[in-house]
Amino acid sequence: MSARTGRPSLTVGNIALSFHRAAAAVTRRVLEEAGHEVRTVEAPHQQLFELQGLGEIDLLVSAWLPASHGEYLTAYRDRAEVLPAHYEPYCVWAVPSYVPADQLGEVADLARPEVAGRMTKVIDGINPGAGISRFSARMVRDYGLERHGYTFVPGTERSFIDRVERGIAAGEWFMIPIWRPQYLNLLHGLRPLTEPMGLLGGVDQASPVLTHRALDRIAPEALERLRRLHLGNAGVEAIDKLINVDGLAPLDAADRYLGRVAGATH
Repeated sequence: MSARTGRPSLTVGNIALSFHRAAAAVTRRVLEEAGHEVRTVEAPHQQLFELQGLGEIDLLVSAWLPASHGEYLTAYRDRAEVLPAHYEPYCVWAVPSYVPADQLGEVADLARPEVAGRMTKVIDGINPGAGISRFSARMVRDYGLERHGYTFVPGTERSFIDRVERGIAAGEWFMIPIWRPQYLNLLHGLRPLTEPMGLLGGVDQASPVLTHRALDRIAPEALERLRRLHLGNAGVEAIDKLINVDGLAPLDAADRYLGRVAGATH
């Protein structure tokens, strides 16, 4: 409970990745401006939903629905409210812009001898609970890429970012499972491959999930703002870049972004 406003404290949970941290920072500011004290919790994908199901998180930012995180929400969906989407994420397999599109334009081209002979065969990802990691492991099998030496290896956000930076610095031909929003797209102009089998889950809705218990405690004006809030993929990437490239703390990045938006509307 806030001593100043009498509003109850709330716990905001986000997946432990920088762009989820970016979106959660905006949500935190909305709650704080309405007089709530806010505690934050971070965890890997599946664990975060388990924590909310146990009642330890009031507001989860954000669930990618239906494809990436829908199965994690199922266990307690009847005890939670899904708010309107703040952005519309999707997963891709992408390559650096210097890899010629006429040689590598779609996922199946990875098996072409002239392409496979140049590509790095280890496909580095993030943690195995992420939707894109599940999708990518299946794609290596379903596209028959194992026969050409490709393997998918999950990792951490840090190892994933290092892999992209290292590969681009060396002019390496490599493929990375990535998503929008993610600041590396903005920084490096990564080029998505066409994926005709449709195994990457399509476009999700990135929606905050509020428990029914928290629904009775959140300030009405904060709830209304969260229902109307739409950052879009570009907005989340902009905040993510402020954090990872400009070195701002997540809340400072959210403040700068919101200040820009407010300035642009006046």
